[in-house]
Amino acid sequence: MACPAPLGLIAGRLAEGLVTLPHTSYEGWQRIVNHGLVMKLQTAMMDAFDGFFDLTIEEKQHYMGQELFEPIRYGTSFNEAAVDVRYWRDYLRIIAHPVFSYPAKPLNFRKISEEYTRNMRDISIELLRAISESLGLPEATMEEALQLKSCIQLLISNLYPPCPQPELALGLPPHSDSSILTIVMQSNTKACLQVQHGGKWVPVEAISNSFFVILGDIMEIASNGTYKSLLHRVVLNNESTRMSIVSTIGPPLEALVSPLPQLVDSIQNRPALFRETTYKEYVQLQKQNQEEKSVLNLMKL
Repeated sequence: MACPAPLGLIAGRLAEGLVTLPHTSYEGWQRIVNHGLVMKLQTAMMDAFDGFFDLTIEEKQHYMGQELFEPIRYGTSFNEAAVDVRYWRDYLRIIAHPVFSYPAKPLNFRKISEEYTRNMRDISIELLRAISESLGLPEATMEEALQLKSCIQLLISNLYPPCPQPELALGLPPHSDSSILTIVMQSNTKACLQVQHGGKWVPVEAISNSFFVILGDIMEIASNGTYKSLLHRVVLNNESTRMSIVSTIGPPLEALVSPLPQLVDSIQNRPALFRETTYKEYVQLQKQNQEEKSVLNLMKL
């Protein structure tokens, strides 16, 4: 079986130009440029989310549901079960696929977000095809095994206002994502997204017209541990407001998730490293146990 290529190389099939960060691919992060998405659409998506956050409290409260799988969900915390940490964040999360959801206001939100999420799906699938090939498999392997024609795609915006005492709060605690992969666009403000690399927290600079790609837990499971999901967090500052826009893709909720059978071979000492579960169960467990990679560790055999 072929060795997996660095993400900086496999992402090259998206375009010729890349900003490559000094790390090995297996730790699950990469920045891509020349991705084909026009800057005008990126700016319009930022403005549309900004318009939502500027709505009155009464208008936003309409979307403050408590159900995990609400089509549209507005809130101000990451994990309601964690009461010992103060979070300083507003967020809007919508399910964009297989059924597209959107808030009634701003009026232009639907048109902009439909185009944006469609482009994010295309980029995600292209990356996953390249990752399949890097594993020595046909390009459609991961796409078909995880049933991505019916994928769950989330579009999320996180708004982090200036915090008077940033040392006493977090934007998001250290965690890995329950997705296959996550694509992040950041506003051009002080770097607050941090990734764990070499045992240290490394800030991720916001670079115009680029996306930051994060591999999620389902990628680590499907690749049988070859690719690693990324532990990351968001810290705060007392100077400026920061916004991020996140697109994630995962398999359908009822899909079974396990290591790809092509990557499991007991004769060659490549046993399955993770037990099988449904994606829905995994997401629910992560919501209840959001502590770094605690849920992924529960899945290990």
